[in-house]
Amino acid sequence: MKEVILCKYGEIILKGANKAQFESILLKDVRRRAARVGNFSVSYAQSTVCIEPMGEDEDIEEMYRQAKHVFGFVGVTRAAVAEKTVEDILRVAAEYLPERLAGYKSFRVEAKRSDKRFPLKSPELSAEVGGAVLSVMPRLKVDLTTPEITVRVEVRDRAAYIHAGQERGAGGIPVGCGGHGLLLLSGGIDSPVAGYRMARRGLALDALYFESIPYTSEMAREKVFTLAKIMSEYCGKIRMHVISLTHIQEEMRDKCDEDYFTLLLRRFMMKLACRMADQCGATALVTGESLGQVASQTLAAIRVTEDAADRPILRPLIGMDKEEIVVTAREIGTFETSILPYEDCCTVFTPRHPRTQPVLEKVLEQEAKLDVDALIEEAWLTRNTLVAEP
Repeated sequence: MKEVILCKYGEIILKGANKAQFESILLKDVRRRAARVGNFSVSYAQSTVCIEPMGEDEDIEEMYRQAKHVFGFVGVTRAAVAEKTVEDILRVAAEYLPERLAGYKSFRVEAKRSDKRFPLKSPELSAEVGGAVLSVMPRLKVDLTTPEITVRVEVRDRAAYIHAGQERGAGGIPVGCGGHGLLLLSGGIDSPVAGYRMARRGLALDALYFESIPYTSEMAREKVFTLAKIMSEYCGKIRMHVISLTHIQEEMRDKCDEDYFTLLLRRFMMKLACRMADQCGATALVTGESLGQVASQTLAAIRVTEDAADRPILRPLIGMDKEEIVVTAREIGTFETSILPYEDCCTVFTPRHPRTQPVLEKVLEQEAKLDVDALIEEAWLTRNTLVAEP
């Protein structure tokens, strides 16, 4: 029996005159994924993308998994294909649906005719398909108000499609529709979730990781690269840029007051991130900051950090608590990697009593003890780039 994957648009349908542009970016993402999995045809009509295997040995399970990771789809399902006749629709329903309805006690059928030339109206087709299901699964009950599962029949231009148990898609809008950002990616729980949430709003991402060899290890870098690879399942290819902060941190240790270390370090990060953003074409930075979560994320500290940047800093987690962030990290598969016990450059030379309510002028006085331009240039020369792909 022929089976395809049907993917339902989300808010793309609301984009009016810009809908074609959003569709083009969405289809490019789907076709890129399909080419990586095998030989699949990708077509679209009436706010639905149809992914069809072109051979019997294609990995439809993997393609289905990929489809659920595409930003722009709100629903994804596997569907059987039938000819546009009542007889064939009933035959396919009776053969295909028992396996999908096994374990359920109640169901209903919803039919939709995109092709209005089809002889039965939607309520009539729903009743016929319901009867076909009951003929092979007599213990099932029809429940039109609160069924455990809904069977859907879609009569479209080329064929009829029968499916049950549509799953939630990734939602959002296609990656690339919202511009280009640079994610400050650490090895923690928060920054991968921040990147995911902005990619879900259409932002294409590069990532920037700061290390501090020998105070941080190669394993710490590998951990962050693994996080970038996991994120690429949703975001597409991510270029992960790496910059060393070792000498900057040593200079701060030797010349600045300890309680300003974290604030000064984050200002250096912003300056280097803006320079990297210029190089990779990113018009905004993305961070995993959540208001009040740590000392460097108080409102006063955020103001001090933001003063060092020359472009918008997007903080999608700013109003979320840790439990909410962890839930998303588990959903997207980054949590278990994030909690691996490798050091982060932000934990190097951590002050015993960090400033939580810093005054910008005092921070700038501390920064003036350093040759900022020379340190930035030295750190910039350490940069290298890794490419994370699914």
